[in-house]
Amino acid sequence: MVEVGAVNSTGTWELADVSVGDFLARRQGDVERLLAGIRSVCRFSDAAMAIVDELGRFRDHEVPAEFLLLWSAGITGVPQPLEKLGAPAVVRRMCRMAADLQLAYFLQALITAAVAVGTEARQGAARVVEILGVAADLADATGGSSPVDVFRMWRVAHLPGILCPEADVPESGKAAFQMYDHALEELLAAAFAHR
Repeated sequence: MVEVGAVNSTGTWELADVSVGDFLARRQGDVERLLAGIRSVCRFSDAAMAIVDELGRFRDHEVPAEFLLLWSAGITGVPQPLEKLGAPAVVRRMCRMAADLQLAYFLQALITAAVAVGTEARQGAARVVEILGVAADLADATGGSSPVDVFRMWRVAHLPGILCPEADVPESGKAAFQMYDHALEELLAAAFAHR
């Protein structure tokens, strides 16, 4: 999300204009809120949170077009010649797809971790909505990635595999995911009713 957000924040989708360091400096408060929210909902320890820093994703680094191709799961395909991968129109498309895909994966990971540690839906859902709002804004500050849309993508992409009768998920896990689904739907509808 950080790399996609840094590229989107240029408004040019020219990879030469991207500075992850500048983006993070401008959005430091949001990054801190995001990490604090994740830690709270998922009950991560200091050691677990230290991994984030060790990965280096929150430090300045280059964003090659190949990273965006990876984050967008190659949905755009690989243009020929390969140099076209860095063209602004292709980069913009990869960023849009990467934001959608990575935010849906992020929501799945967040809810899965919350369920695994026993963060009850009524307690965790409000925090999840807040975290999702920050993450979506980091990925695309223009509003192209709304929390409501991310939630709906998550629901259709992930819940069927969890809730189907053949799923290797205990009934208590299925019930917990259903409770998060209901609580998130209600909270997001209330939070974004004006849109």
